[in-house]
Amino acid sequence: MRRRSSLTSGDAAADSGPAASGDAAADVGLLAPVRAGTAVEDATGDAAYVRALLDAETALVRAQESLGHAPAGTAVTVASAAADATRFDPRSLALRARSGGNPVIPLAADLTAAVVERSEEAAAHVHRGATSQDILDTAAMLVASGALRLILADLDRAAAALALIAAEHRNTPMAGRTLTQHAVPTTFGLKAAGWRSLVLDARDRIATVLDTLPVQLGGAAGTLAAFAAFAEPAEPVADELRATDRDTGLSLVAAYADATGLTVPPLPWHTLRTPVADLAGALAFTAGALGKLAADVLVLSRTEIGEVSESTGGGSSTMPHKANPARAVLIASAARQVPALAGILYGALAAEDERPPGAWHAEWQPLREALRTVGGAADAAAALAEGLRAHPGRMRANLGATGGLIVSERLTAALSARMGRAAARTAVTGGAARAARERIPLHEALAQDPALAGIVSPGELATLTDPSGYTGSAGLLVDRALRRHHDGGTVPE
Repeated sequence: MRRRSSLTSGDAAADSGPAASGDAAADVGLLAPVRAGTAVEDATGDAAYVRALLDAETALVRAQESLGHAPAGTAVTVASAAADATRFDPRSLALRARSGGNPVIPLAADLTAAVVERSEEAAAHVHRGATSQDILDTAAMLVASGALRLILADLDRAAAALALIAAEHRNTPMAGRTLTQHAVPTTFGLKAAGWRSLVLDARDRIATVLDTLPVQLGGAAGTLAAFAAFAEPAEPVADELRATDRDTGLSLVAAYADATGLTVPPLPWHTLRTPVADLAGALAFTAGALGKLAADVLVLSRTEIGEVSESTGGGSSTMPHKANPARAVLIASAARQVPALAGILYGALAAEDERPPGAWHAEWQPLREALRTVGGAADAAAALAEGLRAHPGRMRANLGATGGLIVSERLTAALSARMGRAAARTAVTGGAARAARERIPLHEALAQDPALAGIVSPGELATLTDPSGYTGSAGLLVDRALRRHHDGGTVPE
């Protein structure tokens, strides 16, 4: 039985706010706090896409004019008509896109109408020779370029903050954990250096993709034929005088790339979706790399561990005492979403013919969500790293939780040189069992073993079971990691 709405007339009146007076279907990030209010959200919103579509259309006219395929001043007229993006309503474009399958069709019509108001001659050059995919793919690359620059800036912030943490805590001992259990000691500096290494790996991938984002221009089926046809003179000329016309399409692609600031692709990529797949891979890796940082912070900030905390914890709706690691939570949510989005984008590689039905269309929303979700995660990661608080006292206390058992590996190695490996292992195993049974430190349990009498003194046992003395090359590894620069290289030894 269908339940009746519980809205009262008062509720309905209260609901006549922004959503009711504007677009009730607008996505303002209510269920996506990871990107809500961030710069990347603005850079990937509907308004940003409309702006990019208009820029792609304007750049095409500018490129054609630069080659003499449009009268001088045409690009200025088109740019003037496209300057006010607010006259091109995203909701109207979206609704009209349902009939043709993409928003470029209604946008090109609206832009042409706006140009007609200024010059009918200039209007004839809007969208001339292009297919909708040329414009939308180019716009997507423009949007991606803006979003990736924001992501890079936040990754740089995170890397810089983590470098400071790693240097400060180069020798701060803490428990190394494997399969959720104490394993051997490590240092917090080495853990932070590992986080930074992943952030820099992500940065390298994002930067590489950013440097290679290509323009899209192929015409109806990727042959560029229409561009040459429209550029032909009105009067027939001899073939020998038209020899340079064979290069019209390629010249226009180069001019279009220059007008947009994107790169020249080797081929039109209507169904060769390497650029989108590369974006997907870089974004998925970045989400996972930041997810590692978040996963560790979530574990280490547990109440019973308490080795780190965020600078400003999130509150609870019912428990006033809580200070939740909210930024790490948001980053972790992004790390779980982006691989699935990337999977859709990789699936679109299997695109049939010269322009695909459905595969291309399936990319639009996942690509945008991946960009804005990773952008939100990078923003959160930078803030998390800059405000992360380490608690060395808790790290030291947790190191002692096993009473020295965390350095049993070290004891076995030290005693093996004196009594043989098998005997040493037997002694340490027995001592560990006694320490656990009697709830005493490991060095006291071992001091009671007659087999060790005269082999190792109680004082030496106490030293060997001090976790801070068994961090191996952790400090040197931190030093080496911090010599890595943002270009992915390292300073020679």
